[in-house]
Amino acid sequence: MYLPKLYENFSKNFPEVSKSYQQLGEVCRKAGPLEEKVQNLIKLGIAVGANSRGAIMSHTRKALTSGASSEEISHVVLLSLTTAGFPNMMAAMSWVNEVLNEEESSEK
Repeated sequence: MYLPKLYENFSKNFPEVSKSYQQLGEVCRKAGPLEEKVQNLIKLGIAVGANSRGAIMSHTRKALTSGASSEEISHVVLLSLTTAGFPNMMAAMSWVNEVLNEEESSEK
């Protein structure tokens, strides 16, 4: 799984914090009935709302890994239009497309 250098450095410099953070994420995911793919699409939507490039790209990768199609991922971003606004939605779509294009290139 792809991890940004910044995250790898953070984990190396603060291993206990990183471990606790990962455990909290796992506990939150197991706390409800949503399947992994749905969780990843929701996390993508949250990342779009936060206008976080890194989180959008990360959750796009996770959504793909859990079986989401590029159409489902694009639909999540499109749904943000009336909540997050056109400029934020367009920025998110460009970051999602970056990941989708990377995935497409690596499959060839």
